[in-house]
Amino acid sequence: MQRKRYAPGRTGSTARTATVLTSILGLSLGLGLTGCSAGPTTDDIAVDAKAGPVSPVAPPGRYRTLFEPCGSVPQAMLKELLPGAAALADAERGKAYRGVAAVTYDTDRRVGCTWKADSPETSHRLVLDIERVVSYDPAVSDDARAQEVYLRKQLAAGIPVPPTTAPTTPPAPTGTATDTATGTADPKSTASTTGAASTTGTTAPPSKTPPPATGSTSGAPSTGAASGGTPSTGGTTPPPTSTSTGLEPRVLDGLGDIAYVDDALSAASANGHQRAVSVVFRTSNVIVTVSYRAQTTASAEAPDSKELQDKARNLARRLAERLEE
Repeated sequence: MQRKRYAPGRTGSTARTATVLTSILGLSLGLGLTGCSAGPTTDDIAVDAKAGPVSPVAPPGRYRTLFEPCGSVPQAMLKELLPGAAALADAERGKAYRGVAAVTYDTDRRVGCTWKADSPETSHRLVLDIERVVSYDPAVSDDARAQEVYLRKQLAAGIPVPPTTAPTTPPAPTGTATDTATGTADPKSTASTTGAASTTGTTAPPSKTPPPATGSTSGAPSTGAASGGTPSTGGTTPPPTSTSTGLEPRVLDGLGDIAYVDDALSAASANGHQRAVSVVFRTSNVIVTVSYRAQTTASAEAPDSKELQDKARNLARRLAERLEE
């Protein structure tokens, strides 16, 4: 009987190949499962812990919404602001008191309203603008950004911004009380505090003050008196300043966080005189502008500044109270 020839390594090679394939498949599945379910490692946590503290975020403003502007002015106040509306027909008068809302894309960011009434002699126009300022810089608060917007308005109106800090006090004189009492001159000073001439006969240093009046026989220093005997102030008299009426464009107190009033009278023309008064104030991150304008005909006098300012300021105070509600 003839034996079959044996091929060495055939069966063993097949088994080893299957074993290798199984091992590779198992390793691949293990890596895939590990990659899908792997969480943060200890090294990652250590890196995050070394990132340092998070920068503080500036606080948001006080206001997130705005009130409806056309209904914010009482009708009794509108009657005073628009005196010409009283002579209109009922339908026209009601329309004048309702006002016209400004077209805005976001009523939580900016709103406004306009009222207007004409009479044969005077035309009045009232414009209300309310803006809620939002800072998109996390390091800058809404209030700080609103203050920047407000200051730009004030500077554009030509009203200087008051300094936030008081001027520094000049240093005290270096001489002591004993030196002053005894007449001893400080070596660092330029002149003696007594101002008296020296009795030893030495020539005094030249002075910038005018010489004494002729006929003076005493050795005392000149007191700055004129030849007629009238005491002098010791310097040139400043030029006279114009009398302040208290109605000039200025910063206002007691209105919001900060406020100012602007008043401008246009030159007379064929259409008469026009005066425009604006009261602007900021409360937190909201800026309110009240613009009140009056125009008279050629025969009428210019609108009264005090009257327009008082009416505009009264309305501004009413709106400031509305923001506090």
